[in-house]
Amino acid sequence: MPEPVSSRAMDITFVTTGGTIDKVYYDANSRYEVGESVIDQILRQGEVHFEHRVVQLMRKDSLELNDQDRQLIRASVEADPARRIVITHGTDTMVETARALQGLGDKVIVLTGALNPARFQASDAVFNIGMAVAAVQALPAGVYLAMNGQIFDPADVRKNLKLKRFEHLDGT
Repeated sequence: MPEPVSSRAMDITFVTTGGTIDKVYYDANSRYEVGESVIDQILRQGEVHFEHRVVQLMRKDSLELNDQDRQLIRASVEADPARRIVITHGTDTMVETARALQGLGDKVIVLTGALNPARFQASDAVFNIGMAVAAVQALPAGVYLAMNGQIFDPADVRKNLKLKRFEHLDGT
């Protein structure tokens, strides 16, 4: 079994791609736009103090992402000097993007998102970001998803739309 990375939280890059986590709703008809990233605000409110930077790569709903977007995400992660990368991503195609990021050497890459926008009081966003920050420090090199209080391997996960959660392919 590979050794986990150091517990030091220095030098984490957050790559934002859009998705529900950054959505801003405008009316009762659920009209929305993907807004500015909420990462800095979440980290500030959480009183975290580690070296990080935020790269706002795109502002797209994940259903709008295509193979070119995934290539851009991969190139950005590959070129980033940080070993630890957290990617905020829409949940509908997060698994596909995670699979496209396989094989990037010694980097620890954790994708996370939210089923409800971070700007909503009842959102899973803050919890999922915290989980991703912990995971990116503790896991060995590879690509993971941090959702619903669990860490998933992209090869063994799906989004269950009916139950509004991520789960292993066997339904657990």
